[in-house]
Amino acid sequence: MADIFKALSNPNRLKIFLKLSTCCRPGTEGIYNMSTAVDTMFIGDLGKELAVGKPTVSHHIKELRRVGIIRTERRGQNIACWIDPDIIDQLRVFFTR
Repeated sequence: MADIFKALSNPNRLKIFLKLSTCCRPGTEGIYNMSTAVDTMFIGDLGKELAVGKPTVSHHIKELRRVGIIRTERRGQNIACWIDPDIIDQLRVFFTR
């Protein structure tokens, strides 16, 4: 958990996490936002939403992926990102102990 919290201590990575937490893969109960009806975001879209350059977003995504917070998948020329549902469960358990 220390690595997860260390990664999230960066303001940009925390913003990315919070943004992705509103559009997680379906099945992450309580997190998936039915009104937006999306299951992933592309790195370029994240950069636009957060006013951060694509190279900077890519760097932060790499770090979040390294600690297991998010998953990525190449889709053509884009890279889709989403929060790993297991991390949400682990965080829920951690904070409810």
